[in-house]
Amino acid sequence: MSTELLTTDLTDGLLTVTINRPEVRNALNAEVLTEIGEVLGDAESDHAVQGIIFTGAGEKAFIAGADISGLVNYTAVDGLTAAMQKLYDRIENFPRPTLAAINGYALGGGCELAMACDLRIASTTAQIGLPETALGVLPGAGGTQRLTRLVGRGRAVDMILSGRFVPAEEALQMGLVTRVTEPGELLNTARDTLLGITARGPLAIRLAKLVIRHGADADQATGQIIERLAQSLLYQSEDKAEGAGAFLEKRAPRFTGQ
Repeated sequence: MSTELLTTDLTDGLLTVTINRPEVRNALNAEVLTEIGEVLGDAESDHAVQGIIFTGAGEKAFIAGADISGLVNYTAVDGLTAAMQKLYDRIENFPRPTLAAINGYALGGGCELAMACDLRIASTTAQIGLPETALGVLPGAGGTQRLTRLVGRGRAVDMILSGRFVPAEEALQMGLVTRVTEPGELLNTARDTLLGITARGPLAIRLAKLVIRHGADADQATGQIIERLAQSLLYQSEDKAEGAGAFLEKRAPRFTGQ
């Protein structure tokens, strides 16, 4: 699926989704969000898609937030409907690995989309922030919750209340991104990173995502029970037999996700 607002490319099992509105720094509007949802729906049922990379067109911005022109008409019903928040939950819950290749400004809804991904790699020119309080609102697409879990309460309070933009190196130091690279190497680094993950056991990757996500919000004993149950499933899987057998036979594994 490729449109004027969104382009996609599926190569080597990796689906690269590019927000294609460089004239407005790839700002998100209702149409873009709808198209992202459609791409996710297709990818969920397409087992040729082993991972997803999100990025923005051009060199200036990943996604410079939501389209502010629509904000003036939002009501309490829109807040409760939380369309963007629900879409980002779908990204977080996507069964295969996701990665945000942050090629410039990642602000507001752009920052929140990146945080919904499993991994975030930023170019050295990236600036990341949640400036919503300047508009009289707060980060409402998971920003208050995901940022706190990623960088801690103190840093999250600082970023959200001040609305300041965090440069790439500081974002790396605080754990907001996982790697920083030169702009010209960003997509190659993102692809190499994701290919290294998708070469591993797909069922193990899927369950590891689930255990980390749900265990992080539980006490340690409960988290370890979740971990134990997931490991029990993997011990019975074809992927475990293949992975162990390939290691002992000194060959590359041929995983099936079963």
